[in-house]
Amino acid sequence: MPSEHWKDKPEDEDFPAAQSFLSLLVGPDTAAKLAKALRKQKLLVHFAAKDILRASGLPLLDANDSEVSSDLEKINHGEKLSPVLLVYGVPLWVADGYHRVCVSYHLDEKESVPCRIVSRPS
Repeated sequence: MPSEHWKDKPEDEDFPAAQSFLSLLVGPDTAAKLAKALRKQKLLVHFAAKDILRASGLPLLDANDSEVSSDLEKINHGEKLSPVLLVYGVPLWVADGYHRVCVSYHLDEKESVPCRIVSRPS
């Protein structure tokens, strides 16, 4: 179950952000397909923040990072964060929500992070 600081679904603006990032990895056409698949994927799965960071190979951002500290403030004021958008593979791609994963880690590294996840095209 998502904790009290997670929304049930991503924000609309999360998908263009994911597409923009993914276009750097796979080009605009494949990125558009992945973003569309993430939008259509309604199932939320949950992973520990530490596992997302390990699988992605991304470093933990400091709590003083501007985006991380901003999201921590939002939580302190009762606001909820969007689920994370992921793409399966080695490494795992955090298409949108890297800062939110780091926020969750700072709160509790074992915190269950809600995610939408899709497979890479073959």
